[in-house]
Amino acid sequence: MAVASTTLSPPLEAAAPRSISPGPAVVALLIAWAAWTLNAGFGWRIGALFLVGTGAGVVLYHAAFGFTSAWRVLIADGRGEGVRAQMLLLALTCAAFFPLLAQGEAFGTRLSGLVQPPGWSVVIGAFVFGVGMQLGGGCASGTLFSVGGGSTRMVVTLLAFIAGSVWATAHSTFWASLPAFRPTSLVQQFGPVAALAMSLAVFGAIFVATVVIERRRFGQLVVAEPSSRRARWLRGPWPLVAGAIGLMLVNLATLLIAGRPWGVTSAFALWGAKALRAVGVPVETWPYWATPGQTAALDGSVFGDVTSVMDGGIVLGAMLAALLASRFKPVWTVPVRSLVAAIAGGLMLGYGARIAYGCNIGAYFSGIASGSLHGWLWLPCAFLGNVVGTWLRPTFGLSVERTTLPKC
Repeated sequence: MAVASTTLSPPLEAAAPRSISPGPAVVALLIAWAAWTLNAGFGWRIGALFLVGTGAGVVLYHAAFGFTSAWRVLIADGRGEGVRAQMLLLALTCAAFFPLLAQGEAFGTRLSGLVQPPGWSVVIGAFVFGVGMQLGGGCASGTLFSVGGGSTRMVVTLLAFIAGSVWATAHSTFWASLPAFRPTSLVQQFGPVAALAMSLAVFGAIFVATVVIERRRFGQLVVAEPSSRRARWLRGPWPLVAGAIGLMLVNLATLLIAGRPWGVTSAFALWGAKALRAVGVPVETWPYWATPGQTAALDGSVFGDVTSVMDGGIVLGAMLAALLASRFKPVWTVPVRSLVAAIAGGLMLGYGARIAYGCNIGAYFSGIASGSLHGWLWLPCAFLGNVVGTWLRPTFGLSVERTTLPKC
């Protein structure tokens, strides 16, 4: 019998025949100028983290390392390659993070994980976020790198994502009042060695489960058809393993430079709050923004905000990668049903991420890498949301991947 195979879909919309783009040299110069300016105005850490974010954009684009599509093809088609890559990513990152977090300091920088209380707000928020992933067409990092890569639809998702994020901050008191356990870190509770052993056992179990599901569905593991041309590091595509290693290095660099792991969506709430305040909405009186840390962020420059500059780096890094790959060709028309799904999905992404203490990066990736129980609670709840979202996609004219088995 022939080996089952499938052609991997490109990370962007179908290319338009003509496009207007700035060119890779212009974007590269823009990135260099922005890094130099941030370093001069806000310190070397901000400049360095902008470059780390740029690297994340390149990795996400070239490896097409999507959390949304990986979960969808497992749910709808039984293929688990993307989820297995996520388990590798988590295993590598936990192995690097746990000793550092237990030590609490590296190279003169104090280190802390993203540890939040697991409770009903995480359960509901992660589920809502999961539905939004499939309707919006991406997660937090996926939305940013798709925008940078030229996806017009994802611009709509991003704007709705921002709106949903700031909307959730208006209700922070209610969500904080719901029952929850105290913030718990496996690293602090059991030590780095035991915490890593427990985490690796779960990653391994999920990895094996995807193999079993895939073999029952197809008789063997599905492999991607080889590219018609040799993969190139500057033009892509990259294998998923390279993407996992690259994103691990991104998060590790973030931890060592910023003192805490990688996050994405807190910046969206900040951008939305600044926009509302600019038109006269007194967001500074909302309890969420009245705390000292959030007040300082609201009053300060977005260019001094770690998450904001990293998010900007992701967009520019993905744009550079798309230009080098000759795939920056935006499609300017979006079907109405797809547009509705982008708006609804973006609102759900933003709202869910805020009340769940993070997204697929801040809660899932960085939360689990911090040993936080809220990250482990986020995972199954978001996955169930993805099940519902995958079921809803055809209603909005959105495709769901199916693999055609070859004949014997």
